[in-house]
Amino acid sequence: MAVNFLNNREVSDLCLGKPPLKWVPIGATVAEALSALKKSGESHVSVWSCCSDYHSSSKIKSFDNNNAVIVDSPACKCVGKICMVDVICFLCKEENLADPFKALEASISQILLKAPPLSVRHLEPNSSLLQALDYILDGTQNLVIPIESYATRNSRKKFLGKPAPFSSTLHNGREYCWITQEDVVRFILNSIGVFSPIPTFTIESLNMIDHDIMTVHYDEPASSALALFSRSLVEQASVAVIDENNRLIGEISPSTLAFCDKTVAAAITTLSAGDLLAYIDCCGPSEELVQLVRTRLEEKNLEAMLDLLEEYSLSSSSSSSASSSCSSDDESASIKYGGSGRYSPARRSEAIVCYPWSSLVAVMIQALAHRVSCVWVAEADHTLVGIVTFEGMLKVFRSIAGGIK
Repeated sequence: MAVNFLNNREVSDLCLGKPPLKWVPIGATVAEALSALKKSGESHVSVWSCCSDYHSSSKIKSFDNNNAVIVDSPACKCVGKICMVDVICFLCKEENLADPFKALEASISQILLKAPPLSVRHLEPNSSLLQALDYILDGTQNLVIPIESYATRNSRKKFLGKPAPFSSTLHNGREYCWITQEDVVRFILNSIGVFSPIPTFTIESLNMIDHDIMTVHYDEPASSALALFSRSLVEQASVAVIDENNRLIGEISPSTLAFCDKTVAAAITTLSAGDLLAYIDCCGPSEELVQLVRTRLEEKNLEAMLDLLEEYSLSSSSSSSASSSCSSDDESASIKYGGSGRYSPARRSEAIVCYPWSSLVAVMIQALAHRVSCVWVAEADHTLVGIVTFEGMLKVFRSIAGGIK
C-alpha cells in the first residue's frame, strides 16, 4: 500500500501553490545575490547557468534505472542556490575578514564551488514521488520541478529574449519551483494512515536517533564552529550549543542564520558561541553586545569589517526610522539588526527537543509546526543524546515502501 502511494503520486502534486523560483545568474556577485535575497523575501535564491543560445528549447534527456526522465542540460539550468549562511561563512574566511568589501564583489561561483555536485537536480513533473524520494536520499537537497500555470502559458507566448536577472522567473519559457525534504515530509504527513502502524512507533525503536551530532561548548569561540555551520547547511541539521554537562543550551541553525544580515560574520569572529545565541535572537542583539563586537574588531585590527558593521548600522537605522510609524518597538529592533533589513518573527536560537520515547508522527508534527529540519533528542535530565532529521524520517518511509536504494 505504501509503495503504491509513493509510486502513484507525481512530484507535481507537491508543487501546488508553490511560488516560482527567484534567481540570479552564475556570474552575479555576492553583493548582487544579497540584493536579490533581500528583494525576494526568501531564505534562498536559486542560481542559474544559461547557454548562449537562450532561445533554444531543446533539452538533452536521459533515463535512470527506473525510467525516470532527468533533464540533464536544458538551455538554462539551475546549478545551485545561495543563502545568507553561504555569504556569512564566505565573509568569515581570514582573507575576506581583512577586506569584506572586496569579498562582496567576488563572483558567487566561488561559493558554489564547494557545494555537493548533486545538491540540485532537475526532474520532470510527472516523475513519481518514490523517484524523488530516492534522489533526496542519494544526496539531492533540492529538486527543481517545472510548474505550469495560466500566467506562465501567456508569458511564454510573449517570451522574446533572456529575462532580466532578479525580476523574471522564466527559464526555457517555463517557471520552476523547489521540492525540499520538508515538502515531502509534509505531504506524507497528510496521508500518514497509509504507513500505519509505523508512525506510532518510538523514534528509538525505529533506530532513527542520529548520535553523530555537531556541538560547540557555550564558552568556546563561535569561530571554532565555522566549519560546522557550513556542514549543517549541507546536511540540513543544526549545531547544538551545550554546557559542561552536555545539556542543550540552544542551537545555531541554518534557518536562523538565513534571516540574519551579513554583519553576523563580525559577531562569529569576535563572540563566544553563547553570546552568538543572544546576538542572533529574534529580538536582535543588545547595545552591549554590539559594542563588544566593535571593540574586539578593533583589537583584531579588522578595520574594514568594522567599517562594514558601521555602514550597515547606519543604513538599518535609517530604515528603522522610516518605518517607525508602522512598526512596533520589537519590530524596529529586528529590522535594525537582523533579516537583511526585513522583519522576521521566525523562531531563532531556541532548540526544539523531543525524547527517545517520542513517536515518529509526534516528532514529524513538532518539526513541521516549528519549521525546522531537525529535532534534538534529550533524556529526562535534559542531557543531549542525538538528533532526528527530515532525512531520517524519509529513510523510514522509504524502507516501508520496499527498502532504501
